[in-house]
Amino acid sequence: MKISKQQWKLNQVAKLGSALILVMAAGPSFAAETPVQGGTLNVALGSDTPIIDPSITGQSVTALIDRNVVDSLVGQAEDNRFTPWLASSWEVNENHTDYVFHLRKDVTFSDGTKLNADAVKYNLERILDPKTTSSYSKSLLGPIKTITTPDEYTVAIHYDTPFAPLLQGLSLPYLGIQSPTYLKNTPNTTNTVVGSGPFILKSFVKGSGSQLTRRADYQWGPGYAAHTGPAYLEAINFKYLPESSVRLGALTSGQIQAIDAVPPVNAKTVKTNLALDVKTKENPGIVRVLYLNTSKGPFTDLKVRQAFLTAVDPTSAVKVAFFGTVKAANNVLGPQTQYYDPTVAKLWGFDLSKAEKLLDEAGWTSKDAAGIRTKDGKPLTVDFVYDPTTLESSDVTLFQAIQFQVKKAGIDLKLDPVDSGGFTDRTNNNQYDVVSNFYVRAEPDILRTVFHSNYTPPKGSNYSHISALDAKLSEAVGAPDAKRKQLYSDIQHQIISQAYVVPLYVPAYQLGISKKVHGVSWATNAKPNFYDAWLSH
Repeated sequence: MKISKQQWKLNQVAKLGSALILVMAAGPSFAAETPVQGGTLNVALGSDTPIIDPSITGQSVTALIDRNVVDSLVGQAEDNRFTPWLASSWEVNENHTDYVFHLRKDVTFSDGTKLNADAVKYNLERILDPKTTSSYSKSLLGPIKTITTPDEYTVAIHYDTPFAPLLQGLSLPYLGIQSPTYLKNTPNTTNTVVGSGPFILKSFVKGSGSQLTRRADYQWGPGYAAHTGPAYLEAINFKYLPESSVRLGALTSGQIQAIDAVPPVNAKTVKTNLALDVKTKENPGIVRVLYLNTSKGPFTDLKVRQAFLTAVDPTSAVKVAFFGTVKAANNVLGPQTQYYDPTVAKLWGFDLSKAEKLLDEAGWTSKDAAGIRTKDGKPLTVDFVYDPTTLESSDVTLFQAIQFQVKKAGIDLKLDPVDSGGFTDRTNNNQYDVVSNFYVRAEPDILRTVFHSNYTPPKGSNYSHISALDAKLSEAVGAPDAKRKQLYSDIQHQIISQAYVVPLYVPAYQLGISKKVHGVSWATNAKPNFYDAWLSH
C-alpha cells in the first residue's frame, strides 16, 4: 500500500515520539541502577547501647553501628560462605586446632596506624585479657592456647582442643580489629572506637546516637561486597529515638531514611506507602527467651520451672504484642541457625491445667486472696528484672501479657524495670529470678556463650546459672559435623525439657526504609550493611 509523503512524515514523527517515550521510560530505571556518591543516611534506632566498643559488649545495636567502623579478618556472605577481608587468605588444619591468616599489606586504621600481624595479635590478646571484661567477644574466640606472628603479615592461632566456630566468630563486629595505637592510649573505650572500616566514628553520645563520616581512602572492603573502594554515602547518622511513633513519624516525613523496629501495629501501613518499604530479616541464634534462674528462689525446683513454661502461651502473647510481624518461638534456637532442631517443639506447649498440676505437686497448693499460690505462708513471686532502654515497646507489652497469663496459674510475675547500671548490678549479684534477651549468631556455638558455666554472671550471660550442659557444649565446638549436629540436638532438647528458659519469639530485624535508599544488604547476624548503600535524589 502506497502512502503520501505527508503521511510518511507523520508516521516518522510518531515513531520518533514513541522512541522518545521509551527512552524517557527507561532513563530513570537505568539511572537508578547506577550508584550515586554522597549524601547522608539518617537511621533511627529504637534501642540504645551504653557502650560503643564492640570488644566489650554483646549489644546488637553496637554491632549494627560498628560494622561500618571496624573491619573483620574474614567476611561472611548472606549464603554463609566465608570471604577474604583483612585476611586475603587462610589455612585451617583438619581438626580445627591451627588457623593461619595471611593479611593484606595495604590496610591502615583511620588514625594512620598500619594493619599488621602485631595489630591483630594485640586486639585478640586484649579481648582474652580478663581485665578487658570482653565476655561475649572472648567466648567467640574459644580456648585459644597461643597467638603467634610468623612474619609481619601472618597471624597463627593455636588451640589444644578442636575449635570449629572460629571463622564465623571472627566475621562478626565483636571481633572487629581496632587500632592498637588508639587502644594503648585510651584508658576508657566505652564511647569511642577507631577501626579500619569505610566510616570513621565522629561522635557517640549515649542516649542520643552516633555520627559517622566516610573514609575517602578506603580500599579493602569484604569479599562479599557489591563494590570496591570508598563507601558511596558521605555520612551515616544513627539517632536514638525510643518512641516508636516518633521514629515512624520521622520516616514518613522524610527526616529519617531508615528506622529499625518498625512498630508492629504500623507495619502494614508502611508497606502500603508508595515511598517506603519494610525489609525483614529473621534472626539466627538464641530467640527472645525468659531465662529462669535455677540457683535461687522458686526456680530451683524443676516442677515450678516447668509449670511456668507451660503457663506461658507465646503464640497469643506474641500476636497481641507484635500484630503478626514476628513468629512465636518453638525452641531456644531460631530456625535460621545451623543445627536447629524442629522436633524440640513437641516437648512443650501452653497447658494451663498441666501447669496447675505441676505447682500442686511442687507443694504450692494454697492461694491468697489475689489468687497467688503460697507455700509455707510465702507467695509464689518471681522478680523479672529488665532494662527498658534495650527493649522495644512491643517487648514490654509482651512481658505484660505473660504476667497476666502466668497469674492464671497462680504465679506472681513482678516486672522490675531498672537502668543499665542497675541491670548489671542485679544480674552480677544474682538478684533476680527472670531476665530476658536474645543473641544473634548463625553458629550454634552461641549456646555455649549462653549456657556454659564459664559464662555465669558476671563473666557472661548464663543467666539460668546452669552447669549441666558444660560437657556437651565443650565437646560440640570441636566435634565432626554429624556429631556436632547430634550434640546440639541433645542440648536443645535438654534446655526445654529442664525448662531453663521460656522461648517467646523469633526476633526479626524490621527495617523501615525510604525507596530512595538502595544497595542495603544483610549481614549473617541479620543486620543491614550500609557499605554498598546509596541515596537517589
